[in-house]
Amino acid sequence: MQNLSLKDFADTGLLSAGTSTSATTLHLIESTEFASFHDSLSTSDQQWLKRQAFTGKSGQVAWLENGDGVIGAASEDSLATLGGLPYTLPEGVYRLSATTSFIALLGWGLGSYSFDRYKAASREPAQLILPDGSDAAELVNTVAATYLTRDLINTPAQDMAPSHLQAEVEALGAAFKANVRTVIGDELLDLECGAIHAVGRAADDPPRLMDLTWGNADDPKVTIVGKGVTFDSGGLNLKPAGGMRLMKKDMGGAAIALGLGYLIMAQNLPIRLRVLIPAAENAISGNAFRPGDVLHTHKGLTVEIDNTDAEGRLLLCDALSIATSEKPELIVDYATLTGAARGAVGAEIAAMFCNDDGLAQDLTQIGKTEDDTVWAMPLHDDYAYMLKSNVADLVNSAASPYAGAVTAALFLKRFIDDIPWVHFDVMAFNIRKRPGRPEGGEAMALRTIYRHLDRQYGAKGD
Repeated sequence: MQNLSLKDFADTGLLSAGTSTSATTLHLIESTEFASFHDSLSTSDQQWLKRQAFTGKSGQVAWLENGDGVIGAASEDSLATLGGLPYTLPEGVYRLSATTSFIALLGWGLGSYSFDRYKAASREPAQLILPDGSDAAELVNTVAATYLTRDLINTPAQDMAPSHLQAEVEALGAAFKANVRTVIGDELLDLECGAIHAVGRAADDPPRLMDLTWGNADDPKVTIVGKGVTFDSGGLNLKPAGGMRLMKKDMGGAAIALGLGYLIMAQNLPIRLRVLIPAAENAISGNAFRPGDVLHTHKGLTVEIDNTDAEGRLLLCDALSIATSEKPELIVDYATLTGAARGAVGAEIAAMFCNDDGLAQDLTQIGKTEDDTVWAMPLHDDYAYMLKSNVADLVNSAASPYAGAVTAALFLKRFIDDIPWVHFDVMAFNIRKRPGRPEGGEAMALRTIYRHLDRQYGAKGD
């Protein structure tokens, strides 16, 4: 697990403020400030900017006669403020002429990411010396957590089967002296996790449930659950080729949960953390679960299978039931659960379902500040009728073409007691390249939850 060994700022494209090396100075200029900046320059430098057609527009880069860089910036700091520069600027070391926000600096770190496990990177990212007073530790830890998430999602299923994901959880636990317990294969039936078992039993690599715990037992309990379908063929309700192409990312919820766990532990938040990762490959063989089968879950509820391609909620329902039994102060789950959520909010916003309106409003505002957008969706209980079964307590997938993300969330809600709960239905993948957000796996809604926990519980000493 390469990202757990981060020891050098340079691995994130960021250098500590005390770094003593020659560096090119960068001036961030908003378009509204361009006129005054332009007037302060020498005639020669004004001509330099004119020849480069620099007007201060966000994302523009130009050079002054002395070699300083001039960067156009939006009026509000975001990941895009600096996120496009690590691979736009020539390789080398840079420093800013003035301080800027945490989120802008984070953008540089996140924009320095490259997935090079199978193909060598064509170049190194440009490096930025952090301004004095920057929270270097939190910046590097946030970047490392995001890199971990992205690497896990971008790794194909051949190298990210349930057993591989277990190894990643164990490496994370070892790095932070956390306890990890894993239940594998038929042992899941002894734990009464019949849903997790059913989803993964047809694969050569057996299904499993990883349970990581960390922190003082007397601290507030927070449990994070991540859907870990390492590849989703759709099962007997087989996906078409186009729908299967990106299914290596169907463990994106697990990857985000592990990235969030990394950040919580690296920042030493005073919480009693539990991370539950149900993992399975939804494959096809003679013992694959079938439409019409009835599964027995950890909660004691029976579930009739309407569609084997609605398998993620089956992993989550057992894990959420286990999470609930401990009665934590908050349960958060991440899942690449429904295409309906993508239809509602697109690929770049995390659809959020929450049983606490105040918490949902708080997370929405934090998401805006963190440039990590989440959007509250309705837990409309009247739609629960679509989950009724004639032979079991509920079906796993509504036959109706309407409100698919809502009914999936309502299915999960049946396995949650009266505990504050947030469910994120996410893409976990950038389908286009943006500054600070390269194409590929993405840690959606990770920073939003971390910042909420940090504000709620604060940090403790090392």
